[in-house]
Amino acid sequence: MEEILRIEGGHYLDGEVKISGAKNATVALIPAAILANGPVAIVGVPQIADVDNLAAILNELNVMVTKVADDHLIIDPTNMVNRTLDSAAVTKLRASYYFMGALLGKYGYVKMKMPGGCYLGPRPIDLHLKGFEALGAKVVYDKGCYTISAEKLKGNKIFLDIASVGATINIMMAAVYADGRTIIENAAKEPEIIDVATLLNKMGASVKGAGTNVITIDGRDHLMGCFHEIIPDRIEAGTFIIMAAAMAKKVVVKNIIPAHLEALLSKLEEMGVKMDVDVDSVTIYQSDDLKAVDIKTLPYPGFATDLQAPLTTLLTKCQGESEVRETIYPERFKHCLELQRMGANIEVGNGEATIKGPCKLYGDSVSATDLRCGASLVVAGLMADGTTDIHDIYHIERGYAGIDVKLSALGANIKRVVVE
Repeated sequence: MEEILRIEGGHYLDGEVKISGAKNATVALIPAAILANGPVAIVGVPQIADVDNLAAILNELNVMVTKVADDHLIIDPTNMVNRTLDSAAVTKLRASYYFMGALLGKYGYVKMKMPGGCYLGPRPIDLHLKGFEALGAKVVYDKGCYTISAEKLKGNKIFLDIASVGATINIMMAAVYADGRTIIENAAKEPEIIDVATLLNKMGASVKGAGTNVITIDGRDHLMGCFHEIIPDRIEAGTFIIMAAAMAKKVVVKNIIPAHLEALLSKLEEMGVKMDVDVDSVTIYQSDDLKAVDIKTLPYPGFATDLQAPLTTLLTKCQGESEVRETIYPERFKHCLELQRMGANIEVGNGEATIKGPCKLYGDSVSATDLRCGASLVVAGLMADGTTDIHDIYHIERGYAGIDVKLSALGANIKRVVVE
């Protein structure tokens, strides 16, 4: 038995939708909370599977997790025990690697299994490990487990070969208790990094320059509990904006930070999508006769790789030929094979795809091979003639809280169905 999403296409979307807290910030903020020596309250937590897995890992470490409300957690590491992390929860999500930086920073020792997550081609954690070694840690890999240890971490200058979000955050967490000053050069600039730095500073850490390519961390002896509200999820926001561009009569996407979405909004404007951008919302109106555009994914503030798949679906509706170039994860085109089943005219090359439009999509049985592929198939299901069955929806649930509930409220015909 399997639960699928069944979407009857062709229904227009109308109304308002509120965006949840950022998945990519949440999965780092929860491990970061264990660096405190008192309770940390986090508000705006999205209800996604990754949060449940992180809470399971916290329980293994004897950290008390209290759910005050659906989106409000209190994480209390007062009685924490630094245990080996080798459970199924660790391998279920890639972001479990943030416990490496947090535990190494707090205890100078961590032993854990190789983290899991969606397969998007090689995503090595070499940069994280090089950063830990630069701080004076010794890394040993044996039988699928990493043991990382240091007598005492010492601040250092670290240059990242690639501006990696994960490595930037992980090194930042390891460095907050290190002796002296750590400087991360060629740091990633994503908003989620600023959010984690904000939390660390509220705890009493000294992190400066987050959001730029040079971050400076001065080590501290003690960090305390605090209260923190997570930024809105720019990828969920972008996905709903794309769905609205495809099928809206009039849709208001609320609880967003428009500055985080500039690359997407300017592309949609170029396409001919009618919209009004406000301080913390965007209103999308019915937009027909869309024009083809070219997209190249780049690190923030460039076009987000996580929005490439949903936008590729929208491009099937545009007049002309669109080129999509993927520079972050060149293998991230599995959604195109599923879209081809639905009638999309897409040619996939090496790290790029060409979409010829407009072409009519038809409902079919498809599979979410990863999180953002799942999002692109939901967009396709809304646009298609007939009924679309999306399988392997656990991928979608890793990043979108109640996507079916939010879309139903906008007038989509989407439901969960249990099938053989």
